[in-house]
Amino acid sequence: MPQAGESLWPAPAKLNLFLHITGRRADGYHELQTLFQLVELCDSVGFTPRADGRIVRTGGLADVRPDDDLTIRAARSLQAASGSKLGASVRVIKRIPTGGGLGGGSSDAATTLLALNALWQTNLPIETLVKLGLTLGADVPIFIYGSTAWAEGLGEQLTPVELPPSWFLILYPGIAVATREIFQAPELTRNSPRLTMRAILESGSSRNDCEAVVRARFPEVARAFEWLERWAPARLTGTGSCLFAQFASAAEAERVAARAPDCWRSFVVPGLNSSPINERLRASE
Repeated sequence: MPQAGESLWPAPAKLNLFLHITGRRADGYHELQTLFQLVELCDSVGFTPRADGRIVRTGGLADVRPDDDLTIRAARSLQAASGSKLGASVRVIKRIPTGGGLGGGSSDAATTLLALNALWQTNLPIETLVKLGLTLGADVPIFIYGSTAWAEGLGEQLTPVELPPSWFLILYPGIAVATREIFQAPELTRNSPRLTMRAILESGSSRNDCEAVVRARFPEVARAFEWLERWAPARLTGTGSCLFAQFASAAEAERVAARAPDCWRSFVVPGLNSSPINERLRASE
């Protein structure tokens, strides 16, 4: 529930339906091709505008320093870029598992940029917000644009895609996986051939290049794969610990989720072609 004077804004998760790493740049960043699928699994980010110009975190991850919190960094970045004299109290209500490859931190940052741009009435164009977001993380732009999309480059070259309705069972095996560890792993392959979106979607030969590394380094993730693959084809999302399977209906996904071991968290959610925060902003125009 929102607190007095606070407005709550959604921050949806994403799945990488596939993830091909096509190269590594001189600066250490990775070139990739992926299909981002937004899903109806959301954090909530609360904002209470302040007249004193301060950016204050009032709730969120206790083990993350405020100066390292992407929502606080996003708010300060917007404040500096816009010249706004307003501030905000920021509260994150987490539902998206941390370190799961679902983009929760990036989505919280994108929601912060979008919501405060509206609440502060700074009215920066979305292209400016995307540039600010990219300084915070490679996944932030997908959540600012707010559409399921084909992505290339660092993940910021986006082409919106309309996918047919589907449901996903997401399993979180209770551990966080650091993106940096996986991308720095010497055994990670970085030479997948660049393909067109059509070729990948029609061939059905896509994969997640990070999956073998994560399964080898984290036995609990490997165990979750072995379990889920008994019921449906499973895939890792991003570089994190979460894996997922796709179903035609909620009932099918719920039947499998009901069998999941109690030591894992499971989420049954529909895919989204459009982010709820972007729909909210469009409705208010």
